[in-house]
Amino acid sequence: MIKNYLRSALRNIRKHPFISFINIFGLTVGLTCCLLILAYVKNERSYDKFNKNAKDIYRVTRIFYSGKGVESLHLSAVAPPFGPLLKSAFPDIEKMTRVLQNGTSALKYKDKLFNEKNGFLADENFFDFFSVPIVKGDQKTALSEPYSLMMTEATAKRYFGDEDPINKTIQLDNNKHEFKVTGIYKAFPSNSHLHPDLLLSFSTLKDSTIYGEKQLETNFGNNAFYTYLLFPKNYNVGRIESQLPYFLDNYVHLPGMPGNVKTHQATKLTLQKLTDIHLTSHLDDEIEENGNITRVYIFSAIALFILLIACINYMNLSTARSTLRAKEIGIRKVIGAQRKEIISQFLSESILITWVALILAFAITSLVLPLINKLSNQVLSINSLLQWPVLIPILLLPFVIGLISGIYPALFMSSFAPVKVLKGVLKVGSGNISFRKVLVVVQFSISIILIVATTVVYQQLQYIQDKDLGFNKDFILTMDYPNTLTKQYESFKIDLEKNIAIKNVGRSSRIPSGRLLDEQGASVLQGGVMQSVKVDLKCIAADYGFVPTYGMQMASGRNFSKAFSTDTNNFIINEAAVLALGWRTSENAVGKDIKYGNVQGKVIGVVKDFHFESLHQQIIPLIMTLPSLNQINYGKLSIKIDGNNVKSAIAIINDTWHKYQPEVPFDFTFLDSKFAQLYYSEQQQGNLFTIFSCIAIFIACLGLFGLSAFTITQRVKEIGVRKVLGASVPQIVGELSKDFLKLVLIAAIIALPLAWYAMNKWLLDFASRINISWWVLALAGVIALIIAFATISFQSIKAALANPVKSLRSE
Repeated sequence: MIKNYLRSALRNIRKHPFISFINIFGLTVGLTCCLLILAYVKNERSYDKFNKNAKDIYRVTRIFYSGKGVESLHLSAVAPPFGPLLKSAFPDIEKMTRVLQNGTSALKYKDKLFNEKNGFLADENFFDFFSVPIVKGDQKTALSEPYSLMMTEATAKRYFGDEDPINKTIQLDNNKHEFKVTGIYKAFPSNSHLHPDLLLSFSTLKDSTIYGEKQLETNFGNNAFYTYLLFPKNYNVGRIESQLPYFLDNYVHLPGMPGNVKTHQATKLTLQKLTDIHLTSHLDDEIEENGNITRVYIFSAIALFILLIACINYMNLSTARSTLRAKEIGIRKVIGAQRKEIISQFLSESILITWVALILAFAITSLVLPLINKLSNQVLSINSLLQWPVLIPILLLPFVIGLISGIYPALFMSSFAPVKVLKGVLKVGSGNISFRKVLVVVQFSISIILIVATTVVYQQLQYIQDKDLGFNKDFILTMDYPNTLTKQYESFKIDLEKNIAIKNVGRSSRIPSGRLLDEQGASVLQGGVMQSVKVDLKCIAADYGFVPTYGMQMASGRNFSKAFSTDTNNFIINEAAVLALGWRTSENAVGKDIKYGNVQGKVIGVVKDFHFESLHQQIIPLIMTLPSLNQINYGKLSIKIDGNNVKSAIAIINDTWHKYQPEVPFDFTFLDSKFAQLYYSEQQQGNLFTIFSCIAIFIACLGLFGLSAFTITQRVKEIGVRKVLGASVPQIVGELSKDFLKLVLIAAIIALPLAWYAMNKWLLDFASRINISWWVLALAGVIALIIAFATISFQSIKAALANPVKSLRSE
């Protein structure tokens, strides 16, 4: 029986190749989209699961509260004492490890010199947490001794070529430190939340002048240490989380905190599952940019929507050709076929077509994935779909999709009365038409929502690019600032600025496009007494050249100046800080006494508000300090160059840099590219929305094509009568099209409010955002109507131009 069903299905596919092609093509496109998105979702949800104990590893995070009890900062790293103290206070914790980013460091081996940006200091038990294969060395002892170093195979190849790297020495930071290579490990897989190229032994810090033994045990202010805890299998970490407030009160006392305020009221520790970091953690100091669980949900929904549209398309096309198979069904029933057998036949045909579509979809997916990886900067693999937990559900898809898309046509066509069919009288009830109309409304509702989403994402990205940031980001070259340059900095700056291609040079602890994380606590003069204020006042260290380099405007007062030796005790604030401190106007703020950290001085200037961070964040109160010579803590160098002499300017900077820093590689980035990177994920999202919108609309048009073909087939004689009575082609086309255009109009009425609501929710993620204009919604509806009319017109014009004599004689 099954063999007969399959033979009949293949015969029918060959008999109607055009309709069969559209059915297979529509399902193939829908399934290809599903497989591509499934590969993406599988990759996103696999992050950090390669680690042997991934389910039992947690990262310690730290929350800070403002004076109002509102969360002001949530860091994914904590102070260095927390790890050992937690291990000591809670015996259930099996192991603890800490990781510290080493920043950009210049490493040298013989004549090879590189800037390494992915170096970390790591505890000796690091590889008990992160399951990366060790190629050479002993993972238990390789990081135990001070000044020992491990690196990836690719990094070792850069320095040592084909030499054996073990026990070779590398100089760090102008030969200040010498590290011995004690191990080589495989590169971390792409689905990891960190990718260290170098691992320096954490025990080296004990010999450091910055992080000595006491600093590691008592410094609760430097929250730069990523701390991971390993618990017993299936341990309920809630037991420890509930005790963390008491732990803070017993072990930590923050300097400057009033005696009546407990530590847990000012700060809080939380435990974050390792496998949750990539998708659900968007903290203020992540090691790398994370994914987004919302995006995973959005693309998963899009995959299901496109597959649903493809199934609806199959239903419409199958019922549209029902009249072509009516006599076949009638004859089968006359010779004794039961309705369940006819239903089984049509379902087997549907499943067969879906199988063909799935095979084609796999082939297309394997061909398209390299291009997708290139465009999206992902590392997606077809192999992720060939794992049995994923492959088995995929192999069952044809049966599910075949059943969903084939059940309605099967029930519909198996209900034909054989007597009426064989006499040529085939009437289709209004209920059947109504159901198919509902399907078309669903298709175009989804399509219109995607059109609106694409337009809004594009507008927001354009708004971001065009918005005035409060400074000029063009032609600013940024670099890491090495402390070894400090003594020669003035000479270095003079040498640069004597060239016409160099406009300004400035130093700062952070640069725009980064996050403002540093805060030291502020006090202002009230009633003759300095009193602390409940304001989150973020700070950056900046020298005399910072403001002019970025072209920032002063609202009142002045910039730091070498003419005033006391400026190392003075401050510049932004307009947001003026309002937060209650000084009303910029003019009132100038000359006010303020204490920030341990420095007391005056406000000498107010800079106009500018967007230091991305437009996802509000402009926050900011204070700029000018460090004294013995307290310099700059980390970034910014150089404004002439936009008409870019190549010349870079060459000049390169030569000058090597003149003063021969042991540090010249490595730079343009600031505008840093800002572009802030919105890279949104740019990707917009591109994918555009692609999926086009695919959804295309498949929906196939469905509309099917329904119009079906309906026009039923109205052939009506069209013939209208032509005989004098109706013109435009009148007939209008008559045939209006019912379908009503369906698209209904779809627009349903879809536009949903699209407006969904995209407003998406825009809430931006502090600076557009308002969705009415014309965006109207345009989406008009586009859908135009596309629908173009699709219907193909069938309508063909029917209107047909000879009415043939249609009226075919009784």
